Amino acid sequence: MLNASSKHQGLRPKAVVIGAGFGGLASAIRLSVKGYDVEVLEKLDAAGGRAYVHHQDGFTFDAGPTIITAPFLLEELWALCGKRMADEIDLIKMSPFYRIRFYNGETFDYSDDTEAMCREIAKFDANDIAGYHRLMQAADQCKRLGFEEMGDVAFDSYKDLLKALPSFVKMRAWKSLYSLVAENIRHPLLRVAFSFHPLLIGGNPYSVTRAYALIHSLEKTWGVHSPMGGTGALVKGLVGLLAHLKVPIRYNTAVKRICIEDGKACGVALEPPEWTPGVDSSKRHNAEGERIDADIVVCNTDSAWTYKHLIAPEHRKHWSDARIDRGRYSMGLFVWYFGTNRTYPDVPHHMMVLAERYKTLLHDIFKKHHLSEDFSLYLHRPTATDPSLAPAGCDTFYVLAPVPNLDSRTDWPAISESFRQSIQDHLEATVLENLGQHIITSKVTTPLDFQNRLYSFKGAGFGLEPLLTQSAIFRPHNRSEDIQGLYMVGASTHPGAGVPGVLMSAKALEKVIPCA
Repeated sequence: MLNASSKHQGLRPKAVVIGAGFGGLASAIRLSVKGYDVEVLEKLDAAGGRAYVHHQDGFTFDAGPTIITAPFLLEELWALCGKRMADEIDLIKMSPFYRIRFYNGETFDYSDDTEAMCREIAKFDANDIAGYHRLMQAADQCKRLGFEEMGDVAFDSYKDLLKALPSFVKMRAWKSLYSLVAENIRHPLLRVAFSFHPLLIGGNPYSVTRAYALIHSLEKTWGVHSPMGGTGALVKGLVGLLAHLKVPIRYNTAVKRICIEDGKACGVALEPPEWTPGVDSSKRHNAEGERIDADIVVCNTDSAWTYKHLIAPEHRKHWSDARIDRGRYSMGLFVWYFGTNRTYPDVPHHMMVLAERYKTLLHDIFKKHHLSEDFSLYLHRPTATDPSLAPAGCDTFYVLAPVPNLDSRTDWPAISESFRQSIQDHLEATVLENLGQHIITSKVTTPLDFQNRLYSFKGAGFGLEPLLTQSAIFRPHNRSEDIQGLYMVGASTHPGAGVPGVLMSAKALEKVIPCA
């Protein structure tokens, strides 16, 4: 039911979208096409959210997601606007998808080429080739049941869960992803190579449901891609679609609270303008800026942060502070962006530089919330595909280390430089020769930045950890359980993190948002 008292009655109903990440941009497009008058509010100075783009000293750094699969979900958004994505976005398929470098110097090139994969497996143990084929059959089943059949189901009620139970049983979803890999692959390094994927969406391979084997099948079916211009080119393209639809985006606009009347979201109150010098700053706590009325509110913000900080406790019986605090949250991310005055042609676009420890390192990160001295790294070199992202003769990099979220109580301001230096030393000793001599620009973000800049609860990079008991109906719903007219999209709601999951969350809205 739309708000009968809305001042927009008789016109197109008004939708306010909070956040201009992939989920917010996709939702705004779908809502506009659905007949809503849409306005997008973004606290940063540009769109993207976790996919924000940093420009520094002539280098272009994608802040977050760099792996694009299931591109048809993006193509759908262009098609809704009567356009072709291929006319605006040049997607390049990666080959290989990733190079995995183990602690002993051995490498594994992961791709969708079955023959090439068998050759890579044979370098370690040819007996595991048959197990690889069995694993991919299981992954295909998980993709069909978990992604194609359930990805855009909103899981709005237990009826949705009952319908999905047979599929969960077929996938044996109560078991972990690592257990599925171990059932089929014997060599310990190959077990790592085929089980690290959930880390890309904030999950511990030893804890997440084996349904996430679907990532293998997603990549094999649709490939792993990178857009020319970086992931930011996709953000720019989506912003262009909204301009085509005449949907405004207001930047530098932070929401202070979601307005609720009679149990229904009816708009938002913005943070007030900058406080005037000399005025009593103690009054700012209760001050509010402009109010924007709306028939529905869609949040592309971290769901835990949204419920805890934008909605008064009396309006949320389901997502109480206690329930939010009890949740198990994904790891934090330490990301170092740097540019070099030389190129490293032997380093591919995507590379995993792994530590000797695997299970115990993950236990330190996810269970003990302890920052260890060792680390595994994701190294991103986009100039391997698009040299325009750096000045001539230079390379653009970012390196990401999974670390504990802020439950670790790590003093990031005090130790971030020494941690960065440790990563630099390790890269220099393994894959980037004489790195320290060639760095000409540098920038670091920590879990503290995720909390303070992106409003990510506990500085977790992906919201709630994607455990079975925190997935589907047990994850924050796309339609709020507590408040009529409030909807959630993005990594922290159903179906979960990763660009495909976030785009599917926007698609799921179409099943729960009333027609305009």
